[in-house]
Amino acid sequence: MNATATVAPAGPQYMRALERANKVRLARADLKRRVAMGEVHVAEVILDCPWEAQSMAVADLLMSQRRWGQTRCRKFLAQVPMSEKKTVGSMTERQRRTLAAMLGRADEDRGRAWGATPWLTDSLTRA
Repeated sequence: MNATATVAPAGPQYMRALERANKVRLARADLKRRVAMGEVHVAEVILDCPWEAQSMAVADLLMSQRRWGQTRCRKFLAQVPMSEKKTVGSMTERQRRTLAAMLGRADEDRGRAWGATPWLTDSLTRA
């Protein structure tokens, strides 16, 4: 009978959980800020799914864009159809590509095209 003991990291579990939650919260706030400023495109986040966005609701990510409120988000997701509460990390590859393509078209329809959107076409063709 081989019994192995694991050594718990320093600090109680609840403190480690709080540290992790704060780290995620700060990273998400930074991601939302970059999306709002136009430094990062939502379609890019959906396709790449960084660690800070994995447990984030799709609606939260969409509404971090300028001029995107709850109504626009609901109408947009009703086209797929997809729940607003679905997390980015739980989306299938097909759902990711569909949303990214729709976001590219929605942006072009508003007259604020991202140019030729090379990052979007590269991401869609690589899958």
